[in-house]
Amino acid sequence: MSFTLIQQATPRLHRSELAVPGSNPTFMEKSAASKADVIFLDLEDAVAPDDKEQARKNIIQALNDLDWGNKTMMIRINGLDTHYMYRDVVDIVEACPRLDMILIPKVGVPQDVYAIDVLVTQIEQAKKREKKIGFEVLIETALGMANVEAIATSSKRLEAMSFGVADYAASTRARSTVIGGVNADYSVLTDKDEAGNRQTHWQDPWLFAQNRMLVACRAYGLRPIDGPFGDFSDPDGYISAAKRCAALGFEGKWAIHPSQIDLANDVFTPSEAEVTKARRILEAMEEAAKAGRGAVSLDGRLIDIASIRMAEALIQKADAMSGK
Repeated sequence: MSFTLIQQATPRLHRSELAVPGSNPTFMEKSAASKADVIFLDLEDAVAPDDKEQARKNIIQALNDLDWGNKTMMIRINGLDTHYMYRDVVDIVEACPRLDMILIPKVGVPQDVYAIDVLVTQIEQAKKREKKIGFEVLIETALGMANVEAIATSSKRLEAMSFGVADYAASTRARSTVIGGVNADYSVLTDKDEAGNRQTHWQDPWLFAQNRMLVACRAYGLRPIDGPFGDFSDPDGYISAAKRCAALGFEGKWAIHPSQIDLANDVFTPSEAEVTKARRILEAMEEAAKAGRGAVSLDGRLIDIASIRMAEALIQKADAMSGK
């Protein structure tokens, strides 16, 4: 291991992250009873300019009056390039002790996070706030992706990053109109068979961006979260997208509709078979250690110290979820 040790972010269960518009009190009330691990009450994209001030008031009332249980509560503020942002932070952080985190959109450079950090720190000190606010940042522009490693180290408040596929597609001029979906043109052809036929295999156009953000998160102790899948009438498409991210190492995925919450929770919860195998790996390695061996085979496959780390990580995640 490197001599440089990175402190891990505040641990939170983060399989599903539900987006709820702050302009709709009914939706907020319903979301409080949902099974989402994390809820962000939105002041940005989901709220029209004329409704932003009222949405801010709605969110303050909802955070203070509704029973959110043990959910992680977050607000998505407006961008730093708007005049709404500072009042989003000041009004809500000052008035809402239940608030856990702030989601910062369209982060392009580390200084964007620093600006919000300064403001939040002053509010916490002035109000003698006991619970420290955490940050999640949205990587959804080419600039943000180009600076993702620097952004990952921009603040000790930073806990997670989300990949905002829609704005990222717009920023990179990708030919996509489906939020989080794939494109038939992003594909490869196999060689011709004996009959001259070729197969087309679709590819995932977001894989590179997701991988780069994932590596930055894991390198610096943050939680990588995948963003929205726009077609909530397509559960199979959502599950497929979520499984690809789970396989890479993501912690969870956004839900832009309540029907996607259970899908995310299921995908990002380790299966009983996975947990059982992880426990068997630890047991086998414990026996190997007693015998003075550094590696052992299990079910015909080599397992070693790296296998222990992977198994322990999976069991820790499963244990956290069982206590939900």
